[in-house]
Amino acid sequence: MKIGTCVGLDSVEGLEQKLKTLREHDMEVCQLISWEPSVWTKENAYKVKDLLEKYQIKVSAFWCGWEGPLVWDFYDGQITLGLVPVEYRPMRIQNLCDGADFAHLLGITDVITHMGFIPENPNDPNFNTFCVAVRTVAEHLKKNGQYLLFETGQETPVTMLRCFEKVGTDNLGVNLDTANLILYGKANPVDSLDVFGKYVRCLHAKDGFYPVNGHDLGQEVPIGQGKVDFRGVFKGLQKLGYQGDVIIERELAENSQEQMKGILDTRDYLKNIIEEVYGGDTIC
Repeated sequence: MKIGTCVGLDSVEGLEQKLKTLREHDMEVCQLISWEPSVWTKENAYKVKDLLEKYQIKVSAFWCGWEGPLVWDFYDGQITLGLVPVEYRPMRIQNLCDGADFAHLLGITDVITHMGFIPENPNDPNFNTFCVAVRTVAEHLKKNGQYLLFETGQETPVTMLRCFEKVGTDNLGVNLDTANLILYGKANPVDSLDVFGKYVRCLHAKDGFYPVNGHDLGQEVPIGQGKVDFRGVFKGLQKLGYQGDVIIERELAENSQEQMKGILDTRDYLKNIIEEVYGGDTIC
């Protein structure tokens, strides 16, 4: 098990310095995050692969964004995010398939995205058509030997599980964002493992508070200062046999120097907890 962080892939030109910085701070793993379909070319895949080999960085997963509007709140988010809005669905199905093909060229098996505010009512007509869209993407990924991962947050754990059951493919999984379940007011991350724990393949380590009004998400805070019980999370993951990497995600508005300091402080905090729960030789 290794502790790493998220690395944005907005352009190949800017990636090398980011990977170099990781190595300078003894990090060997990351999650690539990209919202730029124009970057996902075969030529760029070869360049990215060369950089990853140069700096000996392993990519645990590819976080795939999509085109069109996006608003991170409880009102406009319902009509702009993920595959849920019908008007953006065809375009975003193609985005996810293209991003997965790019990841496949890099040898990455796990592709993550936010699916949007999945209808909690299984009788909602949009629930069924949404599941058809997910199945379309999942079947494309399956041809590549890849998994399609839902990042937690915008849906309750039961709603996510219901979607998995409805879609019916065997290559669906969960990217457990420990804070998002709280920020969106959907669940406690420790208890969520009782519902979808067997599907967890990747982990975003993040912290925050529950929403305090009906419009805005809760507030993200540095790890250890919010509501996430990280000992409880790792105890749950250990019981489930989780041996994957731990990816620190910092979405706080800071300059790059403060951002890295926060990531390193978080790494030390998490390392102590993981070694306590899993055993001293877990982090390598």
